[in-house]
Amino acid sequence: MANNQVIHFIKKLKPYNIQKGLRYLKHYGFKEFCVRLSERMEPEEVPYGPWYEQYRAKPEDLMKQKQHSFKHQPLISIVVPAYHTPDVFLRQMLDSLKDQSYQNWEVIIGNASPDDSHMRSILDEYAKNDARIKSVDIPDNLGISENTNAALNHASGDYIGFMDHDDLLAPDALFEIAIRLEANPDIDVFYTDEDKVSTDLSEHFQPHFKPDFNLDLLRSNNYICHFFVVKRTILKQVKGLDPKYNGAQDYDFIFRCTELSKNIVHIPRILYHWRVHNASTADNPASKLYAYEAGKKAIEDNLARSGEKGSVSMRSDYGFYNVDYALTDQPLVSILIPNKDHIDILKQCIRSLKKKTTYTNYEIIVIENNSTEPATFEYYDKLKKDGIQVLYYPESGFNYSAINNWGVKNCKGEYLLFLNNDIEVITPDFIEKMLSNCERPGIGAVGAKLYYPDNTIQHAGIIIGIGGIAGHAFLNLPRARSGYLHKASLQMNVSAVTAACMMVSRKIFDLVGGFEETLSVAFNDVDLCLRIQKAGYHNVYNPHVEMYHHESKSRGTEDSEAKARRFQTEIEFMRTNWIQLLKSGDPCYNPNLTLASWNYGLRADGKGVKPWTK
Repeated sequence: MANNQVIHFIKKLKPYNIQKGLRYLKHYGFKEFCVRLSERMEPEEVPYGPWYEQYRAKPEDLMKQKQHSFKHQPLISIVVPAYHTPDVFLRQMLDSLKDQSYQNWEVIIGNASPDDSHMRSILDEYAKNDARIKSVDIPDNLGISENTNAALNHASGDYIGFMDHDDLLAPDALFEIAIRLEANPDIDVFYTDEDKVSTDLSEHFQPHFKPDFNLDLLRSNNYICHFFVVKRTILKQVKGLDPKYNGAQDYDFIFRCTELSKNIVHIPRILYHWRVHNASTADNPASKLYAYEAGKKAIEDNLARSGEKGSVSMRSDYGFYNVDYALTDQPLVSILIPNKDHIDILKQCIRSLKKKTTYTNYEIIVIENNSTEPATFEYYDKLKKDGIQVLYYPESGFNYSAINNWGVKNCKGEYLLFLNNDIEVITPDFIEKMLSNCERPGIGAVGAKLYYPDNTIQHAGIIIGIGGIAGHAFLNLPRARSGYLHKASLQMNVSAVTAACMMVSRKIFDLVGGFEETLSVAFNDVDLCLRIQKAGYHNVYNPHVEMYHHESKSRGTEDSEAKARRFQTEIEFMRTNWIQLLKSGDPCYNPNLTLASWNYGLRADGKGVKPWTK
């Protein structure tokens, strides 16, 4: 380890971290434990602690917020189930509410330990000094769902937020909700970014910077979690929390609320602090193994209500899941592979397809583009004898978009799989996994997880704005690692995927007009995916489809003046056509995260979402 890593490691050697490490070693085994340890010990490019202090709401910000004159001040109720809450935790939770810069709120504590004299004394003290603080006695501890529902019955707010008894709200949390409601009173649901805080509140760490609403990510993990606020009209329809899902009651509740919501707003600011201590799930995920089974049930029931069929399995990472969707049909899939010479690469690609593909109803079409080597055409003759079609693109020069558009016009498949000639199959049922996603209502393009030959990641979805226009997430991350909050290994919606391995239905491809032929080399896949997204479809990154991409890491992008000019023209096309998205940011990413690299690190230039300060 480097010196700074050693120092970082020593700082982390606290008793509960050692205990936690031993639990993880037992659960994951030595090899996987070492991978996870190296991830945790890797120093942050931009340390979160100082970053948080710099961008949290300052006293002067909060003063401006308190002085803001609202046209309408909706009442926000905060519901907190509590059971033998330690005195200091209870006081700090209540103080975080009293410190809010927005004043029209109430908190209802569902006290399931009314005989606890310490709790009773504190609750009476706070209620006496502030009429907004109320408690409801629950004589028998009914479990977290029913305790929450008992408190909910006494909430009178226009919006209801949910909070744990040992956590904290940032002082501007409720203001950031109210100011958005002033602009748009039709918002159904809010959620915010969050972090973890040490027991003594001395350290903020492990921030969770979230994307805008992302259903496929939500089915992989309850990424919404805290702070969740829902409109009363939605709450009435879902009828509170369901004790059938105890341990994952919030997961099920979030699913049911978002299913009924038309306007879901994500506030990209750290507004909730999840306290870590020995008894909390934040620090000891193994303490609630039953909760992860309940989470699996919550996903399964969401699928059923949505009319989708799929099998849900728990990952070794606590609280994370895989969803394999069921095929609804066995349509013809056309695999389109542009090629010019380099038959050694093409042979490897074709061989892996023929040897490993388990789906049977597909056709392979090689689109020949101005090859010159006799060996190439000899190989084509062999392919034809094996039932593989070879189409001869009639134009000169290289235009990836035009070549593939021409190929689509001359193939028969109901679904199109665009594949580079330097792809090698790893996952035998890759067509089934991609097709089952494509068949889902509302899904557009589906992409895969691609590796360089040295087993580092080449593609794990595309983030708009990285590198100026767009870039691959987790580029060069070792295959064994799963990245920021396991996102390299989770199925989720993304704004774009690479056409090196991309499936889309012919219907949607034709609807958006195919590839943009102005983009002959770069960004044509990004542009296609963005037009699909603009048409109302969601694109999917499926990490359970794995391929080798034998593209060279060191390959020069532009090695001549003409290529450099062409590339600049394509950049300008993307800027012109997608300037609003580039300005507003990728909805599948977070504006507080960097656009300078591919690892979900913090944005250091201060252009993230700052406190409201008008």
